[in-house]
Amino acid sequence: MIVFDLRCRKAHTFQSWFKDGAAFDRQAKRGLVECPVCGDTKIEKALMAPRLAGTKKSRKTKAVPAPAGESLPAAFGADPATAKAAELHKELAKLREHVEKNYEHVGDKFAEEARAIHYGEKPHKNIYGDTTPDEARALADEGVPVAQVPWVRRDA
Repeated sequence: MIVFDLRCRKAHTFQSWFKDGAAFDRQAKRGLVECPVCGDTKIEKALMAPRLAGTKKSRKTKAVPAPAGESLPAAFGADPATAKAAELHKELAKLREHVEKNYEHVGDKFAEEARAIHYGEKPHKNIYGDTTPDEARALADEGVPVAQVPWVRRDA
């Protein structure tokens, strides 16, 4: 897996994970990569610094919680990018809560259940669960509506 810094035509920047560079190229060409801010599907890779491996000692970090009563942006200063990241995290947490409340969790049977519902073998219901990237791609190729949602931790 590789993470790319991406940019839309309106210069919004964001990151996304891909299996490899070719996977990004295929998805971008098909208009499947979308700016989370404005919805633009004309996306290109942004200039990014290489991530270099260090020693085990240099890679160890310690998580430090935000001071009590402070929001995430306040804890890290007034950096607009950090504030936007905190806002997006909050929205993703709301989305997770909505999905867990209104959809049935089908675990690793997601692909099987989604196909059965799509082809009318089972009654329609809202579902969520786990699937491999290959299974998700196969579902999309068959026309089964499927979306991958970044699943944020509840306690973060």
